Amino acid sequence: MGCIFFCGDTHGNFEHVIQAVQEHQPAAVVFLGDLQPQQSLDKVLAPILGLAEIWWIPGNHDTDSQAEFDNLFGSQLAERNLHGRVVEIAGVRIAGLGGVFRGEAWYPPEVRYESYAALLGKYKKPLVRPHRLEWARKHRSTIFPEDYNRLLGQRADILVTHEAPACHPHGFEAIDELARSLRVATAFHGHHHDRLDYSGHHSRLGFQAFGVGFCGITDETGAMVLPGAFDERRMGRQVARGDCHGH
Repeated sequence: MGCIFFCGDTHGNFEHVIQAVQEHQPAAVVFLGDLQPQQSLDKVLAPILGLAEIWWIPGNHDTDSQAEFDNLFGSQLAERNLHGRVVEIAGVRIAGLGGVFRGEAWYPPEVRYESYAALLGKYKKPLVRPHRLEWARKHRSTIFPEDYNRLLGQRADILVTHEAPACHPHGFEAIDELARSLRVATAFHGHHHDRLDYSGHHSRLGFQAFGVGFCGITDETGAMVLPGAFDERRMGRQVARGDCHGH
């Protein structure tokens, strides 16, 4: 089993990941969403493709534009999308749930559409108008019950998500429930550009949780490899008095 790096939202910035991989030589790298590569991901990461396995889950901003969508979902690393899958990576079983909860489809506990196909079915005519195509692309980074339920009951060691568990002020109990169903020991998330101290919640959660900040890197033990750019200034987002506010 080799070292695995979990990378917080890059938003088009990859040089720090390339440098860290070249320096530390991990077995694998897992991006936690909002990659937003400005050219095909395989080209962006060409300097390290032979050094570490590359895996990723989508974030909500990865569907902001057609170019960024194509650079990720249409790249030669498209098959490394972990969303809705459990894959053994460097000897560790990792489950992935990319994207975000959106009220138009599913905002736990309220479900409006079970799947992407069901949501698209609301339009009886072909999605040919620009605003409808944009709408359809946006929902490629939406979490649907179908994606979530595909993971329930499987087994994994680590869960990676874009959304946060409920111990984050803007997290979701649905993420906690998924982690426990998978019986993971550890969960990592991006999205919020911070790294809060969840240690007081680990016993209640039943797993260790770690947020990885903007352009931050954390290894599979939860140790910080590279701090996120906003980690220090966002420490105040920690939930008061150890309470756990979940959506």
